[in-house]
Amino acid sequence: MSLRVTFLGTSGAIPTTDRNPSSVFLRRSGEAFLFDVGEGTQRQMMRFGTGFDVDAVFLTHAHGDHVLGLPGLIQTWGFNGRSEPLVIYTPEGTRTSVVELIHAIGHEPEFPVSVEEVSPGSTIREREEYTIRTIAVDHDAPAVGYALVEAERKGRFDRERAEELGVPAGPLFSRLHEGESVELEDGTVVDPDQVVGPSRPGRTVVYTGDTRPTHTVESAAEDADLLIHDATFADDEAGRARETRHSTAREAARLAGKAGVKQLVLTHVSPRYAGNTGLLLREARDAFDGEIVLAEDGRTIEVPYPESA
Repeated sequence: MSLRVTFLGTSGAIPTTDRNPSSVFLRRSGEAFLFDVGEGTQRQMMRFGTGFDVDAVFLTHAHGDHVLGLPGLIQTWGFNGRSEPLVIYTPEGTRTSVVELIHAIGHEPEFPVSVEEVSPGSTIREREEYTIRTIAVDHDAPAVGYALVEAERKGRFDRERAEELGVPAGPLFSRLHEGESVELEDGTVVDPDQVVGPSRPGRTVVYTGDTRPTHTVESAAEDADLLIHDATFADDEAGRARETRHSTAREAARLAGKAGVKQLVLTHVSPRYAGNTGLLLREARDAFDGEIVLAEDGRTIEVPYPESA
């Protein structure tokens, strides 16, 4: 089952000629989600071919560079005849601002739109295959991060062993794989643990939005397959990072190492590094030996299942 992340906007605070403000598109099988909707997000969706079939929007906070693309996108969905309801999740204390933004030019959405406030540490979307949880972060506004955590998958079915035990191919295979014991024609009972391996882990993707490094993010990102972390500044602006409640690339990398993440993506890059983003990568690699990517608009990352899974 595919899990694909496309970066629609990777700039911090303001757009540049190469980077849009923050937005991340995530597609998991037949569902699609937007995390933040910076100015110009809908054009980026067209440009990079993500499709517009978004099931829900998750806002990390209500600063302009994370939300100003929302009213135009909602209006475009209406022009395109959308009828499916849309839910927008936003941190506590920001619902009124988001609702006012959606209606800023007197436009009433042509399909049902609900705006729901969320608190840190909550499960806000729960399905059999995955959950989406909020994470406490440290920014200079009400803010949360998000973690998509897949459920464990069934163990591998050992067809060869099942046949050795006399189980005929067909429905009994499925029943065993679903965890049900079966009785053969000769009265022999075959239990699932005889032919099904241990359960296999799903995947975890964490998106911080804007934040200082925090223990809550580190905990949520433990062994994560993909961590998308604020890396607004390099070491030369560490003081500015603390003042504005952002992270440096090195701080993000240090957290990733503590959490044992498999892949780190640095995003929300300050325009001051437009000609020298390599500096951010170098400083991050000093602090983390795992895979590091500096996000760029249009970059898509396929998140594989853990090895041996």
